[in-house]
Amino acid sequence: MPGSKSITNRALVLAALADRASTVHAPLRSRDTNLMAAGLQSLGVGFADGPDGSWLVTPGAMRGPAQVDCGLAGTVMRFLPPAAALAVGDVTFDGDPHARTRPMTTILDALRALGADVEGGSLPFTLHGKGGVAGGVVTIDASASSQFVSGLLLSGARYESGVTVRHDGKPLPSMPHIEMTVAMLREAGVVVDDASPNEWRVEPGAITGRDWHVEPDLSNATPFLAAAAVTGGEVTIPGWPARTTQPGGAARDLFERMGCAVTLTDAGLTLSGPEKLVGVDVDLKDESELTPTVAALAALATGPTRIRGVAHIRGHETDRIAALVTEINRLGGQAEETDDGLVITPRPLRGEVWQAYADHRMATAGAIIGLVVEGVSVDDIGSTTKTIPDFPGMWTTMLGTSMHGTR
Repeated sequence: MPGSKSITNRALVLAALADRASTVHAPLRSRDTNLMAAGLQSLGVGFADGPDGSWLVTPGAMRGPAQVDCGLAGTVMRFLPPAAALAVGDVTFDGDPHARTRPMTTILDALRALGADVEGGSLPFTLHGKGGVAGGVVTIDASASSQFVSGLLLSGARYESGVTVRHDGKPLPSMPHIEMTVAMLREAGVVVDDASPNEWRVEPGAITGRDWHVEPDLSNATPFLAAAAVTGGEVTIPGWPARTTQPGGAARDLFERMGCAVTLTDAGLTLSGPEKLVGVDVDLKDESELTPTVAALAALATGPTRIRGVAHIRGHETDRIAALVTEINRLGGQAEETDDGLVITPRPLRGEVWQAYADHRMATAGAIIGLVVEGVSVDDIGSTTKTIPDFPGMWTTMLGTSMHGTR
């Protein structure tokens, strides 16, 4: 599997703000991470390719004028503005048409409160950089995305007074992503106090340049594991870590609950699919990016599945709850929206075009169902380049080796 998008983009921001050059080993090279690299380069950060596919990142004088294309990448539109606020000059952010509908007010209002000059409340917007940010204490409602907290923390050490972020609102989604941010900051020598619930304090100081080693992306691995789950086959993901801060690590337990056999050895994580998948009642608040994969499995299971705690994914690349319900029902299934998720009751499915909504995880969900239901096609499999450089090639290779009885 290619490297983790979440780890790669956090490492790139930290490397860009560090006190010396850093090397990011085994980074993901996909649309989201290429957009992050391009955005940082436009601000004066140096990037060079290493012989092993690594990125050598050299901090530079952060200067505008610059134009940043966010695409549909939440990490770019929420992690890069706090860093760009340190630049001198104007930095303008924009993205794909749907990106203009994604929640941004929280991060932009927080930057204003911390001393940044921001024009606009959503994409497109412009930062009028003054070469620094005062920093201090800011209270936000990050219930729509944990990325609001992570974005402020990643650059906070470079603010004059550091930053203290307090969350006031509904329970935070995707806490493992904030824990990942805190862990990586500490690896870069930044002092972070997260002892109080819903509060994070980053002390001002240097960010240390270092070697970053990126784990395989575990969330992106789940469609390949799901291929074995729905066909009764077997798939091994090499390099699966024994311990991780990635939310995708929770997939192990999820697959086991649905009837799969999962083992972790030195060779990697191996999943063997059951004769029949079983439905589950599961809260995915911390692992919401797994929702499309779990929904695809649920549509092919033998009993109903209820997915809870994922109301915030209505604001992702698309409204994933509405999209999943629409597409499962289009194939003849039975799916219903709830306030914070969806309920799926298995019914015989038929071949139809599965709409991806320009959403990489919707596309892979359709590919999973298409392994079992004849005649299913995904309208925009190219949307997977957002986080997987060559999903069609990897998928075809996996199926081809299985058909020939080899690994």
